[in-house]
Amino acid sequence: MIFTETELPGAFIIDVDRMADERGFFARSWCVDEFSKHGILMPPLQANVSSNPQRGTLRGMHYQLAPYEETKLVRCTHGAIYDVIVDLREESPTYGQWLGVELTASSFRMLFVPARFAHGFLTLADDTDVCYQVSAKYAPGSERGLRWDDPAIKIQWPFDPRIISEKDRSHPPFQLLVPSSEAELTD
Repeated sequence: MIFTETELPGAFIIDVDRMADERGFFARSWCVDEFSKHGILMPPLQANVSSNPQRGTLRGMHYQLAPYEETKLVRCTHGAIYDVIVDLREESPTYGQWLGVELTASSFRMLFVPARFAHGFLTLADDTDVCYQVSAKYAPGSERGLRWDDPAIKIQWPFDPRIISEKDRSHPPFQLLVPSSEAELTD
């Protein structure tokens, strides 16, 4: 696997190292040793699949509070997405900054999303499927989100979404987010 660290520390674009012949190719998409060499200690506890029939579907921007923060390894298995992450680590020099990466089924490219990042995507094609391995189990009481179109973050999506859930439309503005702490779990 080929790991490229992004401008957001701890977030990696991961390309498979293809071994090709007349049958096609073979590649590893997960190896605990290779991930560990890059400081990624991610024991996958859950695997999720998102199926999106229509181009222009937006899902996000989601994250979970401590102690249920998630790291994610995201790959598009059919179609194409514009995958976006936002650094929510208050102590980080890139706090509040975002990164967008196009992931397609044909590229087999993956995005590693560190804990304490918001994550979301916009489908670029009809019939798009996304698979992601997650390091923590879903904890509904710790689930949070931020606005996909928040003026404080200024994510530059390739186009406006056509389909977005009411829940994702109603996330609070970034500047109103309370720092992620265990105290939030009591509300």
